[in-house]
Amino acid sequence: MKKSEESGYFTPPGGLPPQGALMTQRAVFTESYAVIPRGCFSDIVTSLLPGWRRTRLWVVARPLSGFAETFSQYLMEVQPGGGSDAPDAEAGAQHVLFVTAGEGTLTIGGQGYDLEAGSYAYIPAGMRWTLLAEGPRPLCFHWYRKLWEPAPGIDRPGPFVTNERAIPPVPMPDTQGRWATTRFVDPSDLRHDMHVNIVTFAPGGSIPFEETHVMEHGIYVLQGKAAYKLNRDWVEVEAGDFLWLRAFCPQACYAAGPDPFRYLLYKDVNRQARLRGLWALSPS
Repeated sequence: MKKSEESGYFTPPGGLPPQGALMTQRAVFTESYAVIPRGCFSDIVTSLLPGWRRTRLWVVARPLSGFAETFSQYLMEVQPGGGSDAPDAEAGAQHVLFVTAGEGTLTIGGQGYDLEAGSYAYIPAGMRWTLLAEGPRPLCFHWYRKLWEPAPGIDRPGPFVTNERAIPPVPMPDTQGRWATTRFVDPSDLRHDMHVNIVTFAPGGSIPFEETHVMEHGIYVLQGKAAYKLNRDWVEVEAGDFLWLRAFCPQACYAAGPDPFRYLLYKDVNRQARLRGLWALSPS
């Protein structure tokens, strides 16, 4: 793994470890969480997708019965000139893209947007979109997919594209700014049933209690390192690692090292708990 000199975001370079490398690392999959260390993002675990040209990806999360069930998350690498005119055949899926390296053009409903490191795009379910990688380097981004869940009196949100640099982080109360969140969506906007935020801890900052809640998480570490509490265990994490948490998995952390500890966070929000299965929207 390496960090883009321009952006500060870590992006998988692929390749394979040398034959002399130790195979023992920090990867673990438990009943309540998974840790996929940055060393696991090798060429032999990439996938291809129908409808995508000159593209490979790492699938780091997908719905699993009894574990985390609401979303998928891909780490995408699109070579210059590659992309897709039909990215996803799942009509009910909404999308979030967060760019970590490279340049591209995203078109949503006929409107074009320039993408660069730090770009964030929300694409509603049912809206046509295309993506083209441009520039001299691969376009690398996180792609989140979730079925949008209708609710009475709630309209679908509209598309938008912004950049992390345009959104000031909001400090958490009583933390003296050591813990802050960059929110791309207003938390009070009930049209959105998922949030993808960036969480930042200054060195020495912490989550000073064990968060235990219904929201599932996908956590990709963009920068820095930390000690992270997951269920009963403390694990060390660093830039390029991915953490996957099922609902109600206790979590806390301490930021360590000289750099800020920053991660991209997915969570499902703003909907009733389904009593007949996750996507049972009417009585059977």
